[in-house]
Amino acid sequence: MAVTVLLADDEDLMRAGLRMMLDTQPDLRVVGEAADGAQAVRLATELRPDVVLMDVRMPVLDGVAATAELSVRCPGSRVLVLSTFESDAYVFAAVRAGAAGFLLKRTPPEQLLDGIRTVASGEALLSPSVTRRVLAEFARAAPPPPSPAVRAVLDRLTPREHQVLRLLGRGRSNPEIAAALYLGEATVKTHVRRVLDKLGVRNRVHAVVFAFDHGLVRPAPHAGVEEE
Repeated sequence: MAVTVLLADDEDLMRAGLRMMLDTQPDLRVVGEAADGAQAVRLATELRPDVVLMDVRMPVLDGVAATAELSVRCPGSRVLVLSTFESDAYVFAAVRAGAAGFLLKRTPPEQLLDGIRTVASGEALLSPSVTRRVLAEFARAAPPPPSPAVRAVLDRLTPREHQVLRLLGRGRSNPEIAAALYLGEATVKTHVRRVLDKLGVRNRVHAVVFAFDHGLVRPAPHAGVEEE
């Protein structure tokens, strides 16, 4: 079954180019186009696409606000944000709003197509440079200790799942987690999925946000982050 895609961009030429590119792929199907964020929310609510390609700067409702709306109204539609500029402010806002990925509009076509498939499969997608900056930004914050409600959620995790969550919070990939915990990658993938389900987050990027927001990882004395 083809992955259904909604295009949201205020530039007609950009939407036309994206549609032409996606129409060449037998496993991807464009089901609608929106010229502003409000229209994107309306169409996504109606069409329930698998993926929404969302521009950041749009009239009426910008891409970040539209992403936040869709996270509530269409949780099954995954948002892949596209931007002309790799602005930290846009990246952080998009991730917090619920975006499953962030790519630059200058991304090569094959990488964009693969990105659509990646987020459609339930995975998160951020370039390595963006991921490092997201981690660094959250590491600069000083979050309070987990609240009783958060502690109740964390108590549902097994000791192994706590280890996996902390490593996710440090930006580790599945192979890196497997090496650190002496586990097979298939086992790690199972643990990651259970952690996401128990926390109620959509993907590993939002698990990173959760880990930082609730003090599960903290800034290291110098660069990077370390476990609590």
